[in-house]
Amino acid sequence: MTISQIFNFANLFVLPFWALMILLPNWKVTRQIMSSYLPFVLLAGAYLYLFISSITPENAQALSNPQLTDIARFFTDETAAATGWIHFLVMDLFVGRWIYWEGQKTGVWTIHSLALCLFAGPMGLLSHILTYWIAKTFFPNFQQNETVTVEEKATS
Repeated sequence: MTISQIFNFANLFVLPFWALMILLPNWKVTRQIMSSYLPFVLLAGAYLYLFISSITPENAQALSNPQLTDIARFFTDETAAATGWIHFLVMDLFVGRWIYWEGQKTGVWTIHSLALCLFAGPMGLLSHILTYWIAKTFFPNFQQNETVTVEEKATS
């Protein structure tokens, strides 16, 4: 499989998980799928393969004492850029999954935070933190679901 094929596959691979969390958050199948670490294992495997493929002695030295110019030069390499991108995909999906489960646990609305996380992970995380704070501060009765466990929701 070429670097480009791995990159394209990874981009497509994450989309069903995002679609389930955003469009069908309360579906039993979504809960089952999102309780698995398998998607992360597969993406992390692709990341590890690309990471090992992208490391040269020069790159290893640059990464051991990172300077902005060295990092910029590192990412001009196609394999390194694909590695970095898959890193984003894994971490954004992991944060999105956390946001999803927090929403399931607390009842706080997450669609906007998940959509932001899909495109810009840290903004989605910040959005969820702010949304949770607003809900907790201004709508304290809304937090009624907080005592309901994820397992209890999955069986209902």
